[in-house]
Amino acid sequence: MRALVANEALFPPEVEVEYVLVDDASADGTAAALHRFRRQYPDRVRVVELAGNVGSYNAIVAGMAHATGDCNVIITADMQDPPELMVTMYAYWRQGFQLVIGNRQDRQEGLLTTWFSRLFHSLMRRFALRNIPPGGFDYVLFDRQVREQVVQLQERNSNVFYLMTWLGYAYVNIPYSRRRREIGTSRWTLSKKVKLFLDSFLSFSFFPIRAISATGISLGVVAMLYGLYLVALRLSGTQQPAGWTMLMVVVLFVSAFQMMALGIIGEYVWRGLDAARNRPLYIVKDVSEPVKSSQ
Repeated sequence: MRALVANEALFPPEVEVEYVLVDDASADGTAAALHRFRRQYPDRVRVVELAGNVGSYNAIVAGMAHATGDCNVIITADMQDPPELMVTMYAYWRQGFQLVIGNRQDRQEGLLTTWFSRLFHSLMRRFALRNIPPGGFDYVLFDRQVREQVVQLQERNSNVFYLMTWLGYAYVNIPYSRRRREIGTSRWTLSKKVKLFLDSFLSFSFFPIRAISATGISLGVVAMLYGLYLVALRLSGTQQPAGWTMLMVVVLFVSAFQMMALGIIGEYVWRGLDAARNRPLYIVKDVSEPVKSSQ
């Protein structure tokens, strides 16, 4: 937090800064820490407490809904992203860009984490959103108009950062090196990463459905050709090949494909059901507004 406050001195003097801090129903004392920070800077800190844990991306939307600035920045609390980059982002916003992306060109993290991250974003660029920068991003500055449109969409099981690029605004991409985490351990577990990949990919791509259709057609063509081959053998009087093992392999393969296809279709159906129920993305338990000092 101190790094963010110190970073304010780098902005032009006419810039007013507010902090919107969201507690996603944490059980580790985060809410108390946020309120201590608010007591230190009561004139520009807003604390939003959610009633239940809804996930980081829904919590980000909650923060966006309570922000009031002309432009906004999303930065993770672990401070692996350099706060001083905001000044450059702000300068681009003053030039008229409504979306400015801090793009992780490099990261001071483990090789496995780096490799999986690059694979994830390369798949997204190839099969879902071709206009996203390589390497991924979750450090962005965006205009009030972008904020209002994202909040209005209320999209479930999605990726709020990719949603901003999906809107179609021209953006500036600023590459930077992400720092190694110095304090605490990440709670971004493997299961959360898998869910993020599924949510992101299925929200912006129909490639899995097309892949199922293409594979089904290919299997159908192979089955038809093999059937014609067996008919030709029968008509010519040639002994048909005995193939119990081959038959079992084909049955198991097709069954496995059917189950996989049903699973992919089920993911799409579940997301459609979740959207149709129209439940709120989050429930706000309490909001502590900034207290402006009287002149």
